[in-house]
Amino acid sequence: MSIIKAFLFPHPPLAVPTVGRGEERTISATLQAYEIAADKIAQLAVDTLVFITPHGSVYQDYFHISPGNGAEGDLARFGAASTRFAKEYDVELAQSIIAECARASLPAGFEGEQDPTLDHGVTVPMYFIDQSFADYRMIRIAQSGLSPADHYRLGQCIAAAAQAVGRKVVLAASGDLSHKLPGSHYGTVPQGRELDRALTGILASGDLCELFTIDERLRAEGAECGFNSIMVLAGTLDGYAIDSELLSYEGPFGVGYAVASFTPTRPDASRKCLTDLEKGCLMGETDRPRYEDPYQALAQQSLEHRLATGHRLAVPDDLDPELLEKQAGVFVSLHKHGELRGCIGTIAPTTDSIAHEIIQNAVSAGLSDTRFAPVAPSELADLDYKVDILSQPEPISSPDQLDVKRFGVIVSSGPRRGLLLPNLEGVDTVDQQIAIARQKAGIAPGTPLSLERFEVIRHE
Repeated sequence: MSIIKAFLFPHPPLAVPTVGRGEERTISATLQAYEIAADKIAQLAVDTLVFITPHGSVYQDYFHISPGNGAEGDLARFGAASTRFAKEYDVELAQSIIAECARASLPAGFEGEQDPTLDHGVTVPMYFIDQSFADYRMIRIAQSGLSPADHYRLGQCIAAAAQAVGRKVVLAASGDLSHKLPGSHYGTVPQGRELDRALTGILASGDLCELFTIDERLRAEGAECGFNSIMVLAGTLDGYAIDSELLSYEGPFGVGYAVASFTPTRPDASRKCLTDLEKGCLMGETDRPRYEDPYQALAQQSLEHRLATGHRLAVPDDLDPELLEKQAGVFVSLHKHGELRGCIGTIAPTTDSIAHEIIQNAVSAGLSDTRFAPVAPSELADLDYKVDILSQPEPISSPDQLDVKRFGVIVSSGPRRGLLLPNLEGVDTVDQQIAIARQKAGIAPGTPLSLERFEVIRHE
């Protein structure tokens, strides 16, 4: 096992004495826990520390790994320019992580660096680690907008890469818990304490599979920045029994700071969280609607399979012949508590069957609709799926040939093209229908349009 230990670290800059100037004593439990963790790392004499930070080059759909041979940083933006850092990167291990991510179909790489200097998500815990042990190389990886399950898979890839190159590696997950505890200048909400109680309970128990049961809404309302760092940490320990220790927790400034230590002890198949996730044990499988309609069932199965495994669902063999033999444009819409949660579709077929079209567009609706954050596994129990199978569009010469209940509309002007499905709530007139389709296409009011209409077979 090459991930020999993992830690969760908070990153309040005032913890560093040159920034806090005495105020750091307010979080004395955190300072003591930093020192304990740093001593543990020194005793291990590790080769490489892999830092996961929410304050690096964060992308919606990509894990950024800092490139180059090394990096420097300081705490100048916090009034302590004299507190400086310089570390060499472990390039071989970073390249191995990227290769493992490619095998797992996870987007990760060196491209797109926004700022080469070390961010405070790294430098704050590094300050304390270096007091005890500084002779290590590092890797800096930023969180992303991808799902918690994908962050967990990133952790699995880090562990596999460390094994492949034969490094003694410690994972340092940087992140604070709720930012909305009493006294926070972000405001105070009861969900802040609720979130931190749930997370610290999991950190103390070491049952990291329970992370998948944390509701996304609770995370959002509690305003955390460390959850996905913790998910990466959990992924590095996948399949192992863990000795866990919550070294400290406090929140005197309205932000939850937790320091925790995790040591893998022995292989334990029951700790393979994504195996359970795929079975539905961690996502409310029994509470989710199971569709009798094969079109909706396939859309649901496709998105759930992608979130559970990271791979596209293979077309099942037992589908209706129409799904396997016919081609059509398909729209898949997701709704959560009656509100749109994602919608992606194709006007004309882009694959060799309706089944493939549904599988492709269900995943895109859940993960690639830029109007929404990607669907998280914790949301799956609350999703409703709608599948529209489009007829071949036909040109029309006048809006008089439209009927908002029966026909969808496609508007075109040069290369711009916009579509609106029929029979949508709140769309009651043809003028509304055309105006919304025009807006979606980015066609200015008054610009001449070409019109097409189509019908749909709706599965809802």
